[in-house]
Amino acid sequence: MDYKQELITTIHDFGCNLELLEARLTQLSETSPTAVLIPALYAELERPALTHTCEQLKLCKFVNTIVVSLHAETQEQYVRAVQFFSMLPQPTFVLWENGQRVVQLLEKLRDKGLNLLDFKGKGQAVWLGLGIASLQAEAIALHDADIITYDKSYPLKLLFPLVEKELGISFNKAYYARLGGYPNQFHGRVVRLFITPLLAALTDLLGYNNYLRYLGAFRYPLSGEFALTNDLALSTRIPGNWGLEIGLLSEVYRNVAEKRIAQIDIGIFDHKHQSVGETADQGLRKMCRDILRSILRTLTETERVVLTSDHIRTLRVKFRREAQNITRQYFVDARFNNLHYDRHQEEITVELFEQVITEAGQDYLDNPANVQIPDWTRALAVMPALREQLREATRRDMADAEMMLNGGQSKSVPSILPTDNVSSTLMPDLSQRG
Repeated sequence: MDYKQELITTIHDFGCNLELLEARLTQLSETSPTAVLIPALYAELERPALTHTCEQLKLCKFVNTIVVSLHAETQEQYVRAVQFFSMLPQPTFVLWENGQRVVQLLEKLRDKGLNLLDFKGKGQAVWLGLGIASLQAEAIALHDADIITYDKSYPLKLLFPLVEKELGISFNKAYYARLGGYPNQFHGRVVRLFITPLLAALTDLLGYNNYLRYLGAFRYPLSGEFALTNDLALSTRIPGNWGLEIGLLSEVYRNVAEKRIAQIDIGIFDHKHQSVGETADQGLRKMCRDILRSILRTLTETERVVLTSDHIRTLRVKFRREAQNITRQYFVDARFNNLHYDRHQEEITVELFEQVITEAGQDYLDNPANVQIPDWTRALAVMPALREQLREATRRDMADAEMMLNGGQSKSVPSILPTDNVSSTLMPDLSQRG
């Protein structure tokens, strides 16, 4: 245990009184409504993790609205999802991100000169979900649908620092220990074996850099669990590739004063694991590739760092030395804690990640263009009622699902169709810096 502070505020868990925090957040949420956003594939419904997550969310009286941004291939899958999430007592929007009504809205936006149809995957799911969630809530927590260790304390810890206004926090990101499996072992290979040595190598190569120091302050920069205010949700560009988490941190760095950024300890955490990948365009190797491109782009865009092919070659050499040192350190830590640790396999993974540096670096030098979805403020400048239309499209999709579940009858199912429990005109303050 430690009490070290970083460039950003680090909120430790020294045995905090969760019952007291829950009572306070429940009270605060009556005037400062909250939402939880879950991007999900239909396949997650068939895994036990999401059922467990919903059982925990049932207990969260401090969560006013739940938005599920769902990718479903057929209407039957969507109907099944609506039925699945009807177990939740909170008003719940099951947004069919690739459904006809939502696609038609995006087509109207394209016809007006803003094309978002080319963006797919988690980035688009998050962007769409934030549209509805920002109408419903002042503070929004986001997490994935595959968390094995999910607990109601996760959204509690993420949301509390934002809703307790005297703390002055606008963005709060989870950190944790990635441990699990049989036998028990370290997970989180991209953070441990790529990002950590990469940041050390970049700092050695470029010297002191505030952006690199900022990224290094996050104890788990790739965590997909975070909370943000509704004004930040509207003014943040969402990365459209596998660099979403790092890219989002870069956007927060651009838009939010460091004193308003925090990270919070949520304990031991585990979810499903990706393969390393057979090629640089698969699995964790693709993730590393997109992450590095995002970091290099921000260094140029925000920090005015001019990068050359010589930098990329030198970075690869420095990365290998830093990564090899880290595998030795993890070996010592694992041995002391009786954790399984395959040092040879870790070294192989490091070598595969090292190869990504040359490929991703050259990709960036050849094509430094952004892969980011424009922020909501730009979309609203084109279609001012887009969020309300998106919410109404979701209500209609859910009403159709309700009729199918009732055999074509229009009998109402209150737990399925959400109603407004807050004003649809939550007007965010877009002045974040300072």
